Amino acid sequence: MGQSSFLTTLLTLSLGVILFSGSVSAQLKQNYYANTCPDVENIVRNAVAAKFKQTFVTVPATIRLFFHDCFVSGCDASVIVASTPGNTAEKDHPDNLSLAGDGFDTVIKAKAAVDAVPRCRNKVSCADILALATRDVIALAGGPSYPVELGRLDGLKSTAASVNGNLPQPTFNLDQLNKMFTSRGLSQADMIALSAAHTVGFSHCSKFANRIYNFSRQNPVDPTLNKQYATQLQGMCPRNVDPRIAIDMDPSTPRIFDNAYFKNLVQGKGLFTSDQVLFTDTRSRNTVTTWASNPQAFNAAFIQAMTKLGRVGIKTGSNGNIRFDCGRFN
Repeated sequence: MGQSSFLTTLLTLSLGVILFSGSVSAQLKQNYYANTCPDVENIVRNAVAAKFKQTFVTVPATIRLFFHDCFVSGCDASVIVASTPGNTAEKDHPDNLSLAGDGFDTVIKAKAAVDAVPRCRNKVSCADILALATRDVIALAGGPSYPVELGRLDGLKSTAASVNGNLPQPTFNLDQLNKMFTSRGLSQADMIALSAAHTVGFSHCSKFANRIYNFSRQNPVDPTLNKQYATQLQGMCPRNVDPRIAIDMDPSTPRIFDNAYFKNLVQGKGLFTSDQVLFTDTRSRNTVTTWASNPQAFNAAFIQAMTKLGRVGIKTGSNGNIRFDCGRFN
Protein backbone atom coordinates (compact mmCIF):
# COMPACT_ATOMS: atom_id res chain seq x y z
CA MET A 1 0.00 0.00 0.00
CA GLY A 2 1.42 3.40 -1.02
CA GLN A 3 1.87 6.14 1.55
CA SER A 4 -0.99 8.25 0.17
CA SER A 5 -3.47 5.37 0.17
CA PHE A 6 -2.32 4.37 3.67
CA LEU A 7 -2.92 7.90 4.95
CA THR A 8 -6.33 7.95 3.26
CA THR A 9 -7.26 4.68 4.96
CA LEU A 10 -5.97 5.91 8.31
CA LEU A 11 -7.93 9.16 7.96
CA THR A 12 -11.09 7.25 7.08
CA LEU A 13 -10.70 4.98 10.11
CA SER A 14 -10.02 7.94 12.40
CA LEU A 15 -13.07 9.76 11.08
CA GLY A 16 -15.14 6.65 11.71
CA VAL A 17 -14.01 6.55 15.32
CA ILE A 18 -14.83 10.24 15.76
CA LEU A 19 -18.26 9.84 14.24
CA PHE A 20 -18.98 6.75 16.32
CA SER A 21 -17.87 8.33 19.58
CA GLY A 22 -20.01 11.37 18.88
CA SER A 23 -22.99 9.41 17.61
CA VAL A 24 -24.97 9.58 20.85
CA SER A 25 -25.19 13.36 20.93
CA ALA A 26 -25.54 13.48 17.15
CA GLN A 27 -28.74 11.42 17.37
CA LEU A 28 -30.25 14.04 19.64
CA LYS A 29 -31.26 17.44 18.29
CA GLN A 30 -33.29 20.36 19.51
CA ASN A 31 -35.86 20.33 16.69
CA TYR A 32 -36.33 16.56 16.63
CA TYR A 33 -40.15 16.80 16.64
CA ALA A 34 -40.37 19.68 14.14
CA ASN A 35 -42.36 17.57 11.66
CA THR A 36 -44.28 15.26 14.00
CA CYS A 37 -45.20 17.47 16.97
CA PRO A 38 -43.87 20.99 16.38
CA ASP A 39 -45.49 22.53 19.46
CA VAL A 40 -44.31 19.87 21.91
CA GLU A 41 -42.22 22.27 24.01
CA ASN A 42 -45.14 24.65 24.63
CA ILE A 43 -47.50 21.78 25.38
CA VAL A 44 -45.14 20.33 27.99
CA ARG A 45 -44.30 23.75 29.42
CA ASN A 46 -47.97 24.58 29.95
CA ALA A 47 -48.69 21.23 31.61
CA VAL A 48 -45.68 21.63 33.91
CA ALA A 49 -46.70 25.19 34.81
CA ALA A 50 -50.18 23.97 35.79
CA LYS A 51 -48.66 21.27 37.99
CA PHE A 52 -46.23 23.79 39.52
CA LYS A 53 -49.16 26.00 40.57
CA GLN A 54 -50.56 23.06 42.55
CA THR A 55 -47.39 22.35 44.54
CA PHE A 56 -43.77 23.51 44.62
CA VAL A 57 -42.72 19.89 45.27
CA THR A 58 -43.14 19.53 41.49
CA VAL A 59 -39.73 21.17 41.10
CA PRO A 60 -37.40 19.00 43.19
CA ALA A 61 -39.45 15.87 42.48
CA THR A 62 -39.07 16.22 38.71
CA ILE A 63 -35.36 17.09 38.89
CA ARG A 64 -34.62 14.05 41.07
CA LEU A 65 -36.69 11.81 38.81
CA PHE A 66 -34.61 12.86 35.79
CA PHE A 67 -31.33 12.36 37.64
CA HIS A 68 -32.29 8.94 39.04
CA ASP A 69 -33.52 7.86 35.62
CA CYS A 70 -30.40 8.88 33.70
CA PHE A 71 -27.93 7.52 36.24
CA VAL A 72 -29.28 3.97 36.39
CA SER A 73 -30.20 2.78 32.89
CA GLY A 74 -29.67 5.97 30.93
CA CYS A 75 -32.23 8.68 30.15
CA ASP A 76 -34.98 6.32 28.98
CA ALA A 77 -37.85 6.86 31.47
CA SER A 78 -37.34 3.35 32.88
CA VAL A 79 -37.67 4.75 36.41
CA ILE A 80 -41.31 5.63 35.71
CA VAL A 81 -42.38 2.07 34.86
CA ALA A 82 -44.54 0.42 37.53
CA SER A 83 -43.75 -2.99 38.97
CA THR A 84 -45.79 -6.01 37.87
CA PRO A 85 -46.36 -9.38 39.56
CA GLY A 86 -43.47 -10.78 37.54
CA ASN A 87 -41.05 -7.89 37.86
CA THR A 88 -39.96 -5.41 40.53
CA ALA A 89 -39.17 -2.22 38.63
CA GLU A 90 -36.58 0.49 39.27
CA LYS A 91 -39.00 2.79 41.05
CA ASP A 92 -39.50 0.24 43.84
CA HIS A 93 -35.81 -0.12 44.70
CA PRO A 94 -35.10 1.25 48.22
CA ASP A 95 -32.95 4.06 46.74
CA ASN A 96 -35.93 5.26 44.70
CA LEU A 97 -38.69 5.00 47.30
CA SER A 98 -37.99 8.60 48.37
CA LEU A 99 -38.84 9.91 44.90
CA ALA A 100 -41.88 12.13 45.39
CA GLY A 101 -45.00 11.16 43.47
CA ASP A 102 -45.33 14.68 42.07
CA GLY A 103 -42.40 14.02 39.73
CA PHE A 104 -44.11 10.99 38.20
CA ASP A 105 -47.40 12.89 38.05
CA THR A 106 -45.75 15.79 36.20
CA VAL A 107 -44.53 13.51 33.42
CA ILE A 108 -47.83 11.61 33.22
CA LYS A 109 -49.85 14.83 32.92
CA ALA A 110 -47.47 16.30 30.35
CA LYS A 111 -47.66 13.08 28.33
CA ALA A 112 -51.47 13.25 28.44
CA ALA A 113 -51.37 16.85 27.22
CA VAL A 114 -49.07 15.94 24.34
CA ASP A 115 -51.16 12.93 23.33
CA ALA A 116 -54.33 15.02 23.44
CA VAL A 117 -53.08 16.71 20.26
CA PRO A 118 -53.98 14.28 17.43
CA ARG A 119 -50.83 14.76 15.35
CA CYS A 120 -48.65 14.30 18.45
CA ARG A 121 -50.33 11.21 19.86
CA ASN A 122 -47.76 8.46 20.57
CA LYS A 123 -45.10 10.46 18.74
CA VAL A 124 -43.15 11.85 21.74
CA SER A 125 -41.25 9.64 24.16
CA CYS A 126 -41.71 9.76 27.93
CA ALA A 127 -37.92 10.15 28.20
CA ASP A 128 -38.02 13.37 26.16
CA ILE A 129 -41.02 14.66 28.08
CA LEU A 130 -39.12 14.11 31.34
CA ALA A 131 -36.09 15.97 29.96
CA LEU A 132 -38.26 18.91 28.89
CA ALA A 133 -40.22 18.96 32.15
CA THR A 134 -36.96 19.05 34.13
CA ARG A 135 -35.78 22.13 32.22
CA ASP A 136 -39.18 23.75 32.75
CA VAL A 137 -39.37 23.22 36.53
CA ILE A 138 -35.86 24.61 36.94
CA ALA A 139 -36.85 27.76 35.07
CA LEU A 140 -40.10 28.08 37.06
CA ALA A 141 -38.04 28.03 40.27
CA GLY A 142 -35.82 30.86 39.05
CA GLY A 143 -33.05 28.79 37.52
CA PRO A 144 -31.63 29.04 34.01
CA SER A 145 -33.56 27.93 30.96
CA TYR A 146 -31.70 26.12 28.22
CA PRO A 147 -32.27 24.31 24.92
CA VAL A 148 -33.07 20.60 25.37
CA GLU A 149 -31.80 18.01 22.94
CA LEU A 150 -34.52 15.54 21.94
CA GLY A 151 -34.76 12.17 20.25
CA ARG A 152 -34.52 9.68 23.12
CA LEU A 153 -36.62 6.54 23.00
CA ASP A 154 -38.14 4.88 26.06
CA GLY A 155 -36.35 1.87 27.51
CA LEU A 156 -37.66 -1.66 27.11
CA LYS A 157 -36.81 -2.94 30.59
CA SER A 158 -36.81 -1.75 34.19
CA THR A 159 -35.53 -3.83 37.10
CA ALA A 160 -34.87 -2.95 40.72
CA ALA A 161 -31.60 -4.89 40.54
CA SER A 162 -30.23 -2.43 37.97
CA VAL A 163 -30.32 0.34 40.59
CA ASN A 164 -27.84 -1.40 42.91
CA GLY A 165 -24.70 0.70 43.27
CA ASN A 166 -25.71 3.13 40.55
CA LEU A 167 -26.83 6.15 42.55
CA PRO A 168 -24.59 8.45 44.61
CA GLN A 169 -25.10 8.15 48.35
CA PRO A 170 -25.25 10.96 50.99
CA THR A 171 -22.12 9.54 52.64
CA PHE A 172 -19.92 9.63 49.52
CA ASN A 173 -16.55 11.37 49.53
CA LEU A 174 -15.09 13.19 46.53
CA ASP A 175 -13.33 10.14 45.10
CA GLN A 176 -16.54 8.10 45.21
CA LEU A 177 -18.53 10.91 43.62
CA ASN A 178 -15.98 11.45 40.86
CA LYS A 179 -15.75 7.74 40.08
CA MET A 180 -19.52 7.42 39.67
CA PHE A 181 -19.88 10.55 37.54
CA THR A 182 -16.80 9.88 35.41
CA SER A 183 -18.18 6.46 34.47
CA ARG A 184 -21.08 8.31 32.88
CA GLY A 185 -18.95 10.78 30.97
CA LEU A 186 -19.36 13.59 33.49
CA SER A 187 -16.46 15.62 34.88
CA GLN A 188 -15.85 16.79 38.44
CA ALA A 189 -17.16 20.22 37.44
CA ASP A 190 -20.31 18.59 36.03
CA MET A 191 -20.75 16.67 39.28
CA ILE A 192 -20.43 19.81 41.41
CA ALA A 193 -22.84 21.72 39.19
CA LEU A 194 -25.44 18.92 39.26
CA SER A 195 -25.08 18.63 43.06
CA ALA A 196 -26.45 22.17 43.23
CA ALA A 197 -29.90 20.75 42.46
CA HIS A 198 -29.94 20.38 46.26
CA THR A 199 -30.68 24.11 46.33
CA VAL A 200 -34.34 23.04 46.12
CA GLY A 201 -36.11 20.10 47.68
CA PHE A 202 -36.00 18.27 50.96
CA SER A 203 -34.40 15.35 52.73
CA HIS A 204 -35.56 12.92 55.37
CA CYS A 205 -33.90 13.03 58.79
CA SER A 206 -32.60 9.48 58.38
CA LYS A 207 -30.34 10.56 55.51
CA PHE A 208 -28.14 12.83 57.65
CA ALA A 209 -28.82 11.78 61.28
CA ASN A 210 -25.33 10.26 61.46
CA ARG A 211 -23.84 13.75 61.06
CA ILE A 212 -25.68 15.32 63.99
CA TYR A 213 -25.70 12.49 66.56
CA ASN A 214 -23.37 9.58 65.84
CA PHE A 215 -20.53 10.92 63.73
CA SER A 216 -17.66 9.53 65.85
CA ARG A 217 -16.71 8.78 69.45
CA GLN A 218 -14.66 11.97 69.67
CA ASN A 219 -17.13 14.13 67.75
CA PRO A 220 -20.81 13.15 68.02
CA VAL A 221 -21.50 15.99 65.57
CA ASP A 222 -19.63 16.19 62.27
CA PRO A 223 -17.01 18.94 62.83
CA THR A 224 -17.36 20.14 59.22
CA LEU A 225 -20.98 21.07 60.00
CA ASN A 226 -21.70 24.64 61.06
CA LYS A 227 -22.40 24.43 64.82
CA GLN A 228 -25.45 26.69 64.75
CA TYR A 229 -26.82 24.80 61.76
CA ALA A 230 -26.19 21.46 63.53
CA THR A 231 -28.19 22.67 66.54
CA GLN A 232 -30.97 23.78 64.21
CA LEU A 233 -31.01 20.35 62.54
CA GLN A 234 -31.15 18.62 65.93
CA GLY A 235 -34.18 20.72 66.78
CA MET A 236 -35.96 19.64 63.60
CA CYS A 237 -34.75 16.04 63.78
CA PRO A 238 -34.51 15.02 67.46
CA ARG A 239 -33.27 11.53 68.35
CA ASN A 240 -35.68 8.70 67.59
CA VAL A 241 -37.90 11.00 65.54
CA ASP A 242 -39.88 9.58 62.64
CA PRO A 243 -37.10 9.18 60.04
CA ARG A 244 -39.56 10.14 57.31
CA ILE A 245 -39.81 13.73 58.57
CA ALA A 246 -38.42 15.97 55.85
CA ILE A 247 -36.60 19.30 56.02
CA ASP A 248 -35.42 21.74 53.36
CA MET A 249 -31.99 20.97 51.95
CA ASP A 250 -31.22 24.65 51.43
CA PRO A 251 -31.73 26.55 54.72
CA SER A 252 -31.60 29.97 53.04
CA THR A 253 -33.65 29.97 49.79
CA PRO A 254 -35.32 26.53 49.58
CA ARG A 255 -37.84 27.56 46.91
CA ILE A 256 -35.43 29.31 44.57
CA PHE A 257 -33.07 27.57 42.17
CA ASP A 258 -29.92 29.63 42.71
CA ASN A 259 -26.27 29.46 43.74
CA ALA A 260 -27.10 29.62 47.47
CA TYR A 261 -26.12 25.95 47.59
CA PHE A 262 -22.48 26.95 47.21
CA LYS A 263 -22.75 29.85 49.66
CA ASN A 264 -24.11 27.35 52.18
CA LEU A 265 -21.18 24.99 51.63
CA VAL A 266 -18.71 27.82 52.32
CA GLN A 267 -20.54 28.39 55.62
CA GLY A 268 -20.51 24.70 56.58
CA LYS A 269 -24.19 24.26 55.85
CA GLY A 270 -24.11 21.36 53.42
CA LEU A 271 -26.73 18.87 54.58
CA PHE A 272 -25.09 15.66 53.36
CA THR A 273 -21.49 14.56 53.69
CA SER A 274 -21.51 14.38 49.87
CA ASP A 275 -22.47 18.06 49.79
CA GLN A 276 -20.03 19.45 52.36
CA VAL A 277 -17.10 17.44 51.02
CA LEU A 278 -17.20 19.59 47.88
CA PHE A 279 -15.89 22.45 50.04
CA THR A 280 -13.78 20.59 52.59
CA ASP A 281 -11.81 18.74 49.88
CA THR A 282 -9.26 21.15 48.43
CA ARG A 283 -9.57 19.56 44.97
CA SER A 284 -13.11 20.89 44.56
CA ARG A 285 -13.10 23.89 46.89
CA ASN A 286 -12.09 26.46 44.27
CA THR A 287 -15.06 25.55 42.08
CA VAL A 288 -17.43 25.93 45.03
CA THR A 289 -16.05 29.32 46.06
CA THR A 290 -16.11 30.58 42.47
CA TRP A 291 -19.74 29.63 41.92
CA ALA A 292 -20.72 30.95 45.37
CA SER A 293 -19.75 34.44 44.16
CA ASN A 294 -20.50 34.11 40.44
CA PRO A 295 -24.05 32.92 39.65
CA GLN A 296 -23.54 33.46 35.91
CA ALA A 297 -20.59 31.09 35.85
CA PHE A 298 -22.59 28.51 37.79
CA ASN A 299 -25.59 28.77 35.47
CA ALA A 300 -23.37 28.24 32.42
CA ALA A 301 -21.73 25.19 34.02
CA PHE A 302 -25.09 23.79 35.13
CA ILE A 303 -26.55 24.05 31.63
CA GLN A 304 -23.54 22.23 30.21
CA ALA A 305 -23.78 19.52 32.87
CA MET A 306 -27.52 19.01 32.33
CA THR A 307 -26.99 18.73 28.58
CA LYS A 308 -24.29 16.09 29.09
CA LEU A 309 -26.43 14.25 31.65
CA GLY A 310 -29.29 14.13 29.13
CA ARG A 311 -27.07 12.17 26.73
CA VAL A 312 -26.25 9.35 29.14
CA GLY A 313 -27.33 5.90 27.96
CA ILE A 314 -29.98 7.10 25.53
CA LYS A 315 -31.94 4.48 23.59
CA THR A 316 -32.37 4.70 19.82
CA GLY A 317 -33.44 2.37 17.02
CA SER A 318 -34.46 -1.11 18.15
CA ASN A 319 -33.18 -0.45 21.69
CA GLY A 320 -36.31 1.50 22.60
CA ASN A 321 -39.75 2.69 21.56
CA ILE A 322 -42.32 5.34 22.40
CA ARG A 323 -44.51 4.17 25.26
CA PHE A 324 -48.24 4.74 24.99
CA ASP A 325 -48.35 4.83 28.81
CA CYS A 326 -45.21 6.04 30.61
CA GLY A 327 -45.94 3.68 33.52
CA ARG A 328 -45.96 0.43 31.57
CA PHE A 329 -44.40 -1.19 28.55
CA ASN A 330 -46.35 -1.35 25.28
